[in-house]
Amino acid sequence: MPSLTSRSPGPATDGAGTPAPSRPGRDPYFDNAKYLAIVLVAMGHAWEPLPGSGRLIETVYTFVYTFHMPVFILIAGYFSRGFELRPDRVWKLFTSLVVPYAVFETAYTLFERLTGAPDFPLSPLSPYWLLWFLPALFLWRLTTPFWQTVRWPVAVSLVVAAMGAVTSNIGGDLQLQRVLQFLPFYVLGLQLRPEHFAFVRRRAVRIASVPLCLVALAAAYWAVPRTTTSWFFRRYGAEQLGSPAWTGAPVTLLLFVCAVVLSACFLAWVPGRRLWMTALGAGTMYGYLLHGFVIKGAVKLDLFQADVLSTPLGTVLATVTAAAVVTALCSPPVRRVFRYVVEPRLDWARKPRTAS
Repeated sequence: MPSLTSRSPGPATDGAGTPAPSRPGRDPYFDNAKYLAIVLVAMGHAWEPLPGSGRLIETVYTFVYTFHMPVFILIAGYFSRGFELRPDRVWKLFTSLVVPYAVFETAYTLFERLTGAPDFPLSPLSPYWLLWFLPALFLWRLTTPFWQTVRWPVAVSLVVAAMGAVTSNIGGDLQLQRVLQFLPFYVLGLQLRPEHFAFVRRRAVRIASVPLCLVALAAAYWAVPRTTTSWFFRRYGAEQLGSPAWTGAPVTLLLFVCAVVLSACFLAWVPGRRLWMTALGAGTMYGYLLHGFVIKGAVKLDLFQADVLSTPLGTVLATVTAAAVVTALCSPPVRRVFRYVVEPRLDWARKPRTAS
């Protein structure tokens, strides 16, 4: 296995801030981490529509939602360290995030109109469900030079996130609440170095992560009937969640610490060698963008209302199915079919370079 410290992550990224498809010297650890994170995302989305999920499922849901998007964003930040506001990098950023966003926003709108909501609006400034991540990543990456220049970047980003959490009138354009409240994880990723990932992969950290996760599960079990999981979506201010505005600041800090700790526990157990899942890690954006059609389609077909899904066995079935579906959507055959909309080149639309 290539050493984690053997190469800088900066140049080997695609426009979305994730490792570019298989190149010599590419560390499989991060592809494994991305694949496992996207599986957790799909599983969480499959749990949401389950009828009468019960306290145990809500506990696992709360536990997973504490860190699954933060760790995904953190890795994106880590692989954005080499981003510069050069014309070629900005163009790549545009084609890998803005264009897919426009395509899938239109596709999901047509999907809704053809499946029972003929008046569903096409609203580019109001991202459809999971599509918020594309404009968020676009905006975060544009601010990368600032975070690489300012002192105490993580602390500053936490202040920004806290300001978002205590404010309820930001509006829904591009889901800016999420952009602000998830920002610290991206900024933290920018500050990480290979040695930090090497540290969390130590045997001692792996052993320590087990009781930490058990404590987190116990805390989630306690919290389920006492709070709302909407805090983990970062979509609303504190007042919109029925709490005083000032609580947004301490909750922001608390959720950040919990997410970082559980992300470290997750990363501690990610395999570092090349496995069957490694190749799938390069296609996580495909799985992310496409699995929404499957989840929403199942909801519209009332598949989640089947009697079996109200049982523990049904929950396991939904979980395994979600993992299998997103795995298939990350596979090379699916990537070949959808490459032109998820990773369009659009060289024809770019102004030719002029010799200086």
